[in-house]
Amino acid sequence: MRIEPLYLLFSFFGGLVLLFIIAPLLGMVLQTSFSDLTETAIDAEVQKSIWLTLWTSMAATLILGTLSVPFAYLLARKNFPFKRLVVAFVDIPIVIPHSAAGIAILGVVSRNTPIGSAAESMGFHFVGGAAGIMIAMAFVSIPFLINAARNGFSAVPERLEKAALSLGASPARVFFFISVPLAWRAILSGFVLMWARGLSEFGAVIVVAYHPIVTPVLIYERFGAFGLQSARPIAILFIAVCLVFFIVIRLLAKEPGDVVR
Repeated sequence: MRIEPLYLLFSFFGGLVLLFIIAPLLGMVLQTSFSDLTETAIDAEVQKSIWLTLWTSMAATLILGTLSVPFAYLLARKNFPFKRLVVAFVDIPIVIPHSAAGIAILGVVSRNTPIGSAAESMGFHFVGGAAGIMIAMAFVSIPFLINAARNGFSAVPERLEKAALSLGASPARVFFFISVPLAWRAILSGFVLMWARGLSEFGAVIVVAYHPIVTPVLIYERFGAFGLQSARPIAILFIAVCLVFFIVIRLLAKEPGDVVR
């Protein structure tokens, strides 16, 4: 069977890209001993940091992500003035430096702002608290959910929704019993993407809430204080956690072979 030279070239480029991604991760694993990993895994500060990172990213995803799904449906189905501008605003957290995002968030939730003062009066605080971590994580990750859910709703045939409306179903019933079930794969993928992106956030979190310390900040702190030897095992353990979510994303997403040729 004749092999097309162009595909060989593409395969070579693909191999270089894969090497670019895999080589640093594999090198980090090979340079870390099993004893270093076990010592790090039983480190109370590391365990507490990983748990904090997991539950704050999950809470941020569930709370703000759930509120974003109806908004994504609106973007997919309705035309309104300045819609393109609104869509562009949704993507802003992806393109701005995340340290700048942290500064922007801090200007809204710090103690001398109305929101920060109201939070203080209710017994919790954003700056230096878990609530601040959640806000920072959600800010930088929410575009992934909105865009994934919007694409999912756009793929739902409008004729099915119109048929249900013509038969007397309310818009809310159509949304919950037709649109969401048909777009569930994209919505769920968006939730996983948002959670996984929140897990890895560093720049915005370190500005808003250095303590309590999440794992990306702990890695940075250990690296600055003790060097690569101390930071690397934490990074490997955390990458392993992130890898779980990557696998889930791949299982939920359609493979390229599903595309009609």
